[in-house]
Amino acid sequence: MKNLKVTTIQSTLSWEDRDTNLKNFSTHFDNISEPTDLIILPEMFTTGFSMNPNSIAEKMDGPTMQWMAVNASKKNAVITGSIIIEENGKFYNRLIWMRPDETYETYNKRHLFTLAGEHKKYTKGTERKIIDLNGWKICPLICYDLRFPVWSRNTEAYDVLLYVANWPEKRINAWSSLLVGRAVENQCYTIGVNRVGTDGVGLNYNGATSIISFDGAMMYSIRDTEEIQTTTLNYETLHQFRTKLAFLDDRDHFSVEI
Repeated sequence: MKNLKVTTIQSTLSWEDRDTNLKNFSTHFDNISEPTDLIILPEMFTTGFSMNPNSIAEKMDGPTMQWMAVNASKKNAVITGSIIIEENGKFYNRLIWMRPDETYETYNKRHLFTLAGEHKKYTKGTERKIIDLNGWKICPLICYDLRFPVWSRNTEAYDVLLYVANWPEKRINAWSSLLVGRAVENQCYTIGVNRVGTDGVGLNYNGATSIISFDGAMMYSIRDTEEIQTTTLNYETLHQFRTKLAFLDDRDHFSVEI
């Protein structure tokens, strides 16, 4: 199995301003200097973490989906991040997994952030996705999902656990600690992509976008600034580690009530 190259983009977001954000990320894409397999953007990357879906939600055939398709083809890489989607009269915080051939997968955020009233505006997801990329099994989740280890549990032998987020600075220690915890307990590469800057309700974000190895070692982390980083994940090293220390064989078996 070949290694996987992932590119994380830690960026500021303009509040509820899709066009400015898409233009900004297009510029970031132009600054990716090497081939990559996967480009990861933050949660609600076109708007910031907004509780105003009525005025800014898009349809699945909307401009952001079209933009993702064009850029995935241009970069010959998967692009992923979450956006606000309206479907059948309901709003979703939906992760899009856009492939270069314009096919895509979606994941609706399961755990809605009640402290911000997200559960009053959005409909929660009921299905977790494991997505194949070049033979790698990847589990993409969104922000608050990080606090719930049962939903993240590695029952399918996935290789990469991925979180896109708008996680504020005042709780950033929890973000960093939980990312390491998820990597260790699930014996997988764990990636968390967060934003920087200040949003429309005054919350500050300092990023701490991170990539953690399957043994809990920090491979990459950046705070306080916009940054594009491409990191190579080694498949053989991961599976040698799992074979030598087969902790996942002793995991509990359970079902999740939807």
